Amino acid sequence: MSKPSKSSQKQQETHKSVRTSVSLSPELHETLERMAKEKKVSVAWVIRDAAEKYVSEQWPLLQQERA
Repeated sequence: MSKPSKSSQKQQETHKSVRTSVSLSPELHETLERMAKEKKVSVAWVIRDAAEKYVSEQWPLLQQERA
């Protein structure tokens, strides 16, 4: 098996994610599933999008520091 190129290794390091687990009410999960289906994305994508929006609204300075 060939070794990944340096550029692909660097790209993977830049886009690393941390896996987490949350418990949701059945109603909330059903709503998220409907939203995901309508947008043709995964439930995980909907949750990530919501989390990013929440953080940027709650801590707008954090977003400015990252820029």
